[in-house]
Amino acid sequence: MSETTRVTEKGQATIPKELREKYDLEPGDEVVWMDTEEGIVVRKRTRTAGRGMLLPDDTPDEKRDEVAEELGQRLRDRRDRNYEEN
Repeated sequence: MSETTRVTEKGQATIPKELREKYDLEPGDEVVWMDTEEGIVVRKRTRTAGRGMLLPDDTPDEKRDEVAEELGQRLRDRRDRNYEEN
């Protein structure tokens, strides 16, 4: 499938309806824009997009949740420190 859309003055582009339906994109969903050798690739961001990057595939769900919570807390702490410094 190939369809053309325009980029607005604000840099916005409309994802064609057929592709939104095919890839289950709804208002509020996030997409990732990637610069590749072939051009721009757009992918739907999913909560599990990074799974397996830090832990082996056979890691139990409980351990994954524990690691995710710890990483989330570290990010919140770093964000809070950044706000305090400014």
